[in-house]
Amino acid sequence: MPCTPRHCARTPWPAASRVRTVARLTAGAGTVLAGLLLAPLAAPLGRAARERATRLWCRAVLRAFGVRLRIVGRPDGGRGLVVANHISWLDVPVVAAVLPGRMLAKSQIRHWPLLGPIAARGGTLFVERDRLRALPGTVRDLAEALRGGSRVIVFPEGSTWCGRAHGRFRPAAFQAALDAGAAVQPVRVTYHPAGPAAFVADDPLTASLWRVAAAGGLTAEIRILPPVPAGHRTDRRSLAAAAQRAVHASGHTAVASDSANRPSSSVHQCANSIPASASSSRTPS
Repeated sequence: MPCTPRHCARTPWPAASRVRTVARLTAGAGTVLAGLLLAPLAAPLGRAARERATRLWCRAVLRAFGVRLRIVGRPDGGRGLVVANHISWLDVPVVAAVLPGRMLAKSQIRHWPLLGPIAARGGTLFVERDRLRALPGTVRDLAEALRGGSRVIVFPEGSTWCGRAHGRFRPAAFQAALDAGAAVQPVRVTYHPAGPAAFVADDPLTASLWRVAAAGGLTAEIRILPPVPAGHRTDRRSLAAAAQRAVHASGHTAVASDSANRPSSSVHQCANSIPASASSSRTPS
């Protein structure tokens, strides 16, 4: 079954009232705008303070849209390349609410109203997906950021999938981790129910925003998986395959765990740094 809005995003789910939906959309837009206005104030802060501000802001964005955040596992606070499966524009604030860092996003995001300036100010690294010649330069930029001690967040499937299906992890970003001698931190993002969050194919962003705001009881779960240490793999393809197996295999584990009871290590709280990487457009490897 292909990942399309018809097959992935139109499944039934509990719905909020129209009044609550509009209120959530208004609150969400206001919270994003507040981030844009306050971003210059965070620039002079140290890295730890900026990351704390990013976590708080992303959790506020999720909360404004009515999304609950559940964290499974414990981040170790280390740096490196964070790689995650890709389902929705929501993935970005979900990951950044736990592991804030510099996002890799398509270059078109830079020109988006409101979100584009936030992404640029937040240190987002942009890739020109239609220019394969630009890819080596992007890998160099990623490696330089990793060497400089930044945490870099990438969605290596290159496009959004609904969560029932998934894509292959493309190896380009993993070369940056090898070049920089950086660890790879796999994480898995899931949504319950899955339908409202799915942002696939030619789904309009406005329709996706409405579905998320209208959903009742939408929970985003981020599962922190064991890191792949630097030097554990010697080529980008095997490193990408190892991270892919870890992320996708954890989905089966999560389903089995949830069917019995909630994981005891979960943190359940109301909550692409910036929704910058959300897109169904393919990314070159």
